[in-house]
Amino acid sequence: MSWTQTELDALDAAIAQGVLSYTINGKTVTYRSLDDMLKLRAQMQREIGLGTVQSAKRVTYLSFKRD
Repeated sequence: MSWTQTELDALDAAIAQGVLSYTINGKTVTYRSLDDMLKLRAQMQREIGLGTVQSAKRVTYLSFKRD
């Protein structure tokens, strides 16, 4: 599905308000939990092309010297 910034903004607003149900473009959307909303939010951000700091991975290399 193709997401829009408007839909992401509406989801962000619902998360900020602490509600599981909201209406956008004449349609009411209801989620089972905050976890479901956060998962969808991450998916929407990826599909829209907005990376999140939380999804970035850090690589650490270990090195040592023998004397």
